Amino acid sequence: MRKQIVVIGTGRFGSAVASTLVDGGHEVIAVDTSEAALREVVDQVAHAAIADGTDEEALRRLGVANADVVVVAIASDFEASVLATVAARAAGAKRIVAKATSVTAARVLTRIGADEVVRPEHDMGVRLAMQIATPSIVDAFKLGEGHEVVEVAIRPGSDLTGTLAKLRLRNRFGIHVIAVDRDGDLLVAPGPECELRIGDRLVVIGEIEAIERFERSMDG
Repeated sequence: MRKQIVVIGTGRFGSAVASTLVDGGHEVIAVDTSEAALREVVDQVAHAAIADGTDEEALRRLGVANADVVVVAIASDFEASVLATVAARAAGAKRIVAKATSVTAARVLTRIGADEVVRPEHDMGVRLAMQIATPSIVDAFKLGEGHEVVEVAIRPGSDLTGTLAKLRLRNRFGIHVIAVDRDGDLLVAPGPECELRIGDRLVVIGEIEAIERFERSMDG
């Protein structure tokens, strides 16, 4: 489903968000006070507006109330980020995703109206640490309070080969394989006859403790 997204702030983070959304077929309105910053995305987005993203009336004129999501991507200036979040909410934004650089900033943004707060540098640091600690884990994110989804690479020498029926991952660890990525082809909800091979990537879901048991078993 094609969505309309307003991105306030087109620095490196905002530009990356805008470009990726456009590549995904969505309509993007980019907003920044700097014409130079907008040049990064002006040829890609549906509309690039030189405007003050902290100005409620300016956001109303841009139609943020009609957008599916407003992304506040100006975390380098915390005051502006707060004002833009407040202005977007007052202008009728349905959903606001804001970028933060610290835990304190994230809490403030949540309290004043952000529906979701992201901390890209922190999140990438956590993912890198996980990959260093457990090389087979490609990516991971929490799902609610007690569950986690991880992407696992089956590397040479791994014991994680054979059919799902033979491996009995659900019985042994309490985890579920929800997809298998093989050379770019994605098999969703694989059956017990699905045979895992070296080079496959698995998407696995389970309780955090179950995922941790699974990770320890992969470490040998």
